[in-house]
Amino acid sequence: MPTTDMLRPHPPRRRPPRSFFRRDPASVARALLGHRLVSGVGGTRTAGIIVETEAYLGIPDKAAHTYGGRRTRRNQTMWGAAGHAYVYFVYGMHHCLNVVASETGDPVAVLIRALEPDAGIDTMFERRHTARRATDLCSGPAKLCLALGIDLGLDGEDLTSSDRLYVESPHRRPPRAATIVAAPRVGIAYAEEWQNTPLRFFVAGNPHVSHGRGQS
Repeated sequence: MPTTDMLRPHPPRRRPPRSFFRRDPASVARALLGHRLVSGVGGTRTAGIIVETEAYLGIPDKAAHTYGGRRTRRNQTMWGAAGHAYVYFVYGMHHCLNVVASETGDPVAVLIRALEPDAGIDTMFERRHTARRATDLCSGPAKLCLALGIDLGLDGEDLTSSDRLYVESPHRRPPRAATIVAAPRVGIAYAEEWQNTPLRFFVAGNPHVSHGRGQS
């Protein structure tokens, strides 16, 4: 018997055009809050509202994978067109999802840090069997990738046209500027003066923001 998570026809929602992503990463990071990230991986639909992001500014940014113009097989997607998924593997155990921003050749991106789950929650719990409540499912970049089935096979995916992974425009009123907090990014002590730059953006008071940092 089909479960409630099985893919099925549903009212189409508008996707942001490529021009939405073809801006500086801090602007894209702010604008993505309230948008919906949708995965069709494994024949099920899982999705959540984006409530926390981080901007990475590329060549001058000591926290970015492309700092100093570094170009490798791992970060090749960051050098490409805006609106594509940059997925990387870290610590030998976690995947993280970024959205490429700006113009081709300007290697910048936005890390998706947290989602508020709103579709396929049963499947998310199956994938994240250690989670005990909904606020545990996607409250961190590695958590949300596991919950949505995102791995290296989705690196380079076009988020404006793919059926496996894409972004939808808000289906409810997006957060007002007054409810968006800008704070330092997380876990980048190695980035020296860049570690305190307020390039992390989140919806104030949202319980799905990465644990313990929703009001920092």
